[in-house]
Amino acid sequence: MEKLDFYINGSWVTPSGVKTLDVINPASEEKVTKISLGDASHVNEAVQAARKAFETYSQTPVEQRIDLLTTIREIYKRRLDDVADAIQTEMGAPTYLAKGAQAMVGLGHLKAAIRSLTNHNFEYEHGNFIIRHEPIGVCGLITPWNWPVNQVVSKLAPCLAAGCTAILKPSEIAPLSSMIIAEILDEAKVPAGVFNLINGMGPVVGEAMSAHPDIDMMSFTGSTRGGGCSCKSLR
Repeated sequence: MEKLDFYINGSWVTPSGVKTLDVINPASEEKVTKISLGDASHVNEAVQAARKAFETYSQTPVEQRIDLLTTIREIYKRRLDDVADAIQTEMGAPTYLAKGAQAMVGLGHLKAAIRSLTNHNFEYEHGNFIIRHEPIGVCGLITPWNWPVNQVVSKLAPCLAAGCTAILKPSEIAPLSSMIIAEILDEAKVPAGVFNLINGMGPVVGEAMSAHPDIDMMSFTGSTRGGGCSCKSLR
């Protein structure tokens, strides 16, 4: 089955007039599916959705974000086999590694985010000052092909916990597990625009994200190519 859709503003959308890329299982060297390759226009669409969603999501009570992350974790647990199958397909990983280690680590990151959010003090006095922790804004997340779920959830879970919104660009080599995660967030009813996913190449989508003036923070793991050639300062 082809995986041509992006997840933008709470809906799966099929981009028109774009190039596609075959996803290859490296264990068998067989084509397993096809994805769309986005461009700067899709980044702009996702950023607009994330910027609008940030206005309300950043103001949600901590208890509400804890409930949301808990729901995401419960759905993830139920779909653990789907996540593992996607990892095995896109990476050619053996079953024991795909499920026993790589898929399971996503549950651990979600649990850690829930625990941290439960115990975190967002405002406190420090001498004659008040220290207040606030969400930074729209976050661009770029992840590599190796250990894809670990990279995605270790970025995404704290982003959602903090009250930020996100645009995710997974590796074009291993996008399938990220698309399962998008399905999980959709089922959990994450508010529209809070999470967005665009597939594409680093020098195109990655660069558009890294240079975008309305993305407040970039987090990418990988080479310079993964984040594009004109990365803004990470902060």
